[in-house]
Amino acid sequence: MTTDKVKRIGRTKLIKDTLWFSLSGAGVEFHFEGKKCTFVLRSDSIYNEEMHQARFAVYVNDTMVADDVMNCEEKEVCAIDSDVKTKSIIRLIKLSESSDSTMGIKDIVCDEEAVISPTEKKKLAIEFIGDSITCGYGVDGTLEDTYSTHNENVTKAYAYLTAQALDADYSMVSYSGHGIISGYTDNGEKVAHQLVPPYYNKLGNSYGTFDGGMAPKEVEWDFSEFTPDIVVINLGTNDTSYARDNEERCQEYVREYCKFLGVVREKNPQAHILCVLGLMGQELCDYVEQTVSRFKEETGEERIYSLKLSVQPDENGVVVDYHPTYASHLQASGEVVSFIKKQIL
Repeated sequence: MTTDKVKRIGRTKLIKDTLWFSLSGAGVEFHFEGKKCTFVLRSDSIYNEEMHQARFAVYVNDTMVADDVMNCEEKEVCAIDSDVKTKSIIRLIKLSESSDSTMGIKDIVCDEEAVISPTEKKKLAIEFIGDSITCGYGVDGTLEDTYSTHNENVTKAYAYLTAQALDADYSMVSYSGHGIISGYTDNGEKVAHQLVPPYYNKLGNSYGTFDGGMAPKEVEWDFSEFTPDIVVINLGTNDTSYARDNEERCQEYVREYCKFLGVVREKNPQAHILCVLGLMGQELCDYVEQTVSRFKEETGEERIYSLKLSVQPDENGVVVDYHPTYASHLQASGEVVSFIKKQIL
């Protein structure tokens, strides 16, 4: 597969003959003119573990034509099979998150007369950094279900919906259960190995590995490949389970968040940065505001903002592990879109 013929979505890496990716929403998009188009997909090292199998979708002109998981080493998925020539936009994206599994596109097989070319870059580009909320954790499940990649769907999460509403290219960097100073904890003990900042400079982080056993975290991300106009950060929901009402821990969150903002600014010198929190609880929202104020004071920065999101309303219900429903994600997206239109664009 020649990657000059497709637009890469999110963080991807061509390794040998396969375009590998692990993060939510990553994939490819391209113009297609022809009769037949089939993806040849490769799985990672844990394709036989059902709970962790990479879930993906294929769209033709924004209509989903395939929703599947990588449950074998190699799989062919047909996007178009027509008797007459057709013009379409074809997109394949990973619906499930990086932590569980990875996948790759080995080839795109078309009829001999077919022509494919990259879709055009959009005028706006947004990077989203977050946790399970950004990943669309459990949004295709119910409260009675347990988490699986099969019920995770980034396209029903607030970040993807925000990009769609603003007609923006996007890149996601999100990991369920991860935070700034601690991952989710149910006993008050810090979970120091589930942090987002250590993996921000990486292609991803996953239990699964690419071809030859290479892990996504072993691949440095080239920030020149995607230059966002806006970076939206939604981190703190998991930190809340550790910080609670402990002021010392809350101030640790502020300090480490400021450090992370420094990294984000270094890698994205021209971007506006929007720090949001609140969809699954507002306990740390005041500390997000503290973080933004402190960062402004220390750096003289002006292109950074905070936004307190509304808590998911009871009438919208909840899904797996009390995560937001599609309706709640739509509400959060509306708030983010409104803020961006009024304060940034």
